[in-house]
Amino acid sequence: QVQLVESGGGLVQAGGSLRLSCAASGGTFSSYAMGWFRQAPGKDREFVAAISWIPANTYYVDSMKGRFTISRDNAKNTVYLQMNSLKPEDTAVYYCGATRAVRLTMWSLYDHWGQGTQVTVSS
Repeated sequence: QVQLVESGGGLVQAGGSLRLSCAASGGTFSSYAMGWFRQAPGKDREFVAAISWIPANTYYVDSMKGRFTISRDNAKNTVYLQMNSLKPEDTAVYYCGATRAVRLTMWSLYDHWGQGTQVTVSS
C-alpha cells in the first residue's frame, strides 16, 4: 500500500520560496504519476502541478508556470514542488497524490493522498 508524507511547509514572506517534499513508501513508485493540489479555506481543491512517468511530461496551471516547478526523484521515492515568488494567495494546505490514470488534473482520479502541509504566505 502506498503511503505519502508531505513536508516542507511553513510561514514565508511574500516573494520568498519554499520547497515541498512528498516521500512515498510501499507499492511501485515508478508506476504512478504524482501531482500536487492545494486547498484554501472555503475553496475547492485546486490542481497545482503534476509529473508523469511515461511519457515524462510535467503539467502546470498557467498562473503557476514559471513560479512553481515539480520534479521527481524515483531513486528516493520522492516528488518535490519548488515554489518561488510566493504570493499571499498561495496560502493553502498542499497535498500530494499518486495516480495511475492518464488525466492528471482531476483529484478524483488519484488513488493515494498525503495528509497535507500548510503553506502560509504573509504580505
